[in-house]
Amino acid sequence: MDAAGQESFREFVAGRSSTLLKTAVLLSGGDRHAAEDLLQNALIKAAGRWQRIDEPEAYVRQILYRQQVSRWRLKWRRRELTVAEPPESGGAVDGAAGVELRLVMRGALARLTARQRTVLVLRYFEDLPEREVARILGCSVGTVRSTTHRSLARLRTLAPELASLGPAAEQQPSRDFSPVEVRP
Repeated sequence: MDAAGQESFREFVAGRSSTLLKTAVLLSGGDRHAAEDLLQNALIKAAGRWQRIDEPEAYVRQILYRQQVSRWRLKWRRRELTVAEPPESGGAVDGAAGVELRLVMRGALARLTARQRTVLVLRYFEDLPEREVARILGCSVGTVRSTTHRSLARLRTLAPELASLGPAAEQQPSRDFSPVEVRP
């Protein structure tokens, strides 16, 4: 890679890595270390082809999705999510409802299977149409629809407390998590 290519790659990483990391965290079920590994591997792959990439962000996101799909296709599956400190569950005060929603949503997403989580992230966080999700995951549109339906049903079962957050959660839209409508 020439000097101009290196500079444009550095600018891309500096400008877009935080947004791409958020997507990677969601794809990895809230495991920040796994998300950092996922993003780093995607950026390494992109760096090798940097001069031939037309849309860098779309290319890196595609790598993220495909790497995550490859991870959950492996025979060995991680059964537990290990974190340094357990999340605190305190009372909600001004502005805390949004934080509480994100914590509950992150925990619920972490308890979904990797495939369910990936479909929800692509459909609602990335706001991709079903046809595009099917293309990325290499499956049919019907599979995306049924997986989305089952994933939302399981999300409602795993986190019924999302329904109790009600209007406060709806008033504070966030790009941190998907605008999944959760109703009993």
